[in-house]
Amino acid sequence: MSDWLLNLPVLWMGVMILGAIYVVTAGLYLLITALAVGERARAFKGISPGVLPPLAIIFALLVGFLGAQVWSDADRASTAVNREASSLRAVVLLAAAFPGEPEARLRELIQRYIQDAVTQEWPTMARQNATLTIAPARLSEALQLALSLSPRSDGQVAAQREMVASLQNALEARRQRIILSRSSVNWVKWTVLLVQAGLTLITIAMVHSDNRAANRIILAIFATGVGVAVVLIASHSRPFTGEISVQPTVLLQVMPEAGPGSR
Repeated sequence: MSDWLLNLPVLWMGVMILGAIYVVTAGLYLLITALAVGERARAFKGISPGVLPPLAIIFALLVGFLGAQVWSDADRASTAVNREASSLRAVVLLAAAFPGEPEARLRELIQRYIQDAVTQEWPTMARQNATLTIAPARLSEALQLALSLSPRSDGQVAAQREMVASLQNALEARRQRIILSRSSVNWVKWTVLLVQAGLTLITIAMVHSDNRAANRIILAIFATGVGVAVVLIASHSRPFTGEISVQPTVLLQVMPEAGPGSR
């Protein structure tokens, strides 16, 4: 689905999608009504209404499968960001075990890493252009600094070990969110869903072609259901794109803790 549509506020996305579906439905209604004369009218009436429930069930199953995919991706993306923020918070707190220059430098690196993630990576992920080709310089430097520390007590040894583990967890969480930022509902799935909806609309129009008022009412009801389902899936189809997306809020909450001398 087009990037500009997915980046619209949900309200306007709904207006666009429902409007397009209503236009298509009206076109199908006019076409079937124009064709429903003579032999074709009798052929349309010969179609059993019993074919509609299976078509509707197939459409509902497709919506369910796609909904499960997009909600699972969104949950995993949110979990990855929360894990990343938690790991960075742990590093900031553990840095207090190495007061002075090491602590100040670690806090500065974490702060600058979060700033880069929010201002550079998030817009790139929203466009699905983020890659794992280049490692985050700030986080890599923080890991190297943590490894280079010379602990002088058992407490510092434990703190260094936990800092290294937390930085590695943050790197892994970042990899997960970038990978998930490239997930989406591909064109094949969208095509199958919309074709199934179109077939159901055509069948409804044929079965009820002899009663135009009832036909319009049933088509409008089903078209609205199709539009709502499409809006629901489209608004969640990319974890980091659109109004309903994973935001870097929890990462920003770590930043006040990243300043020198803060707790």
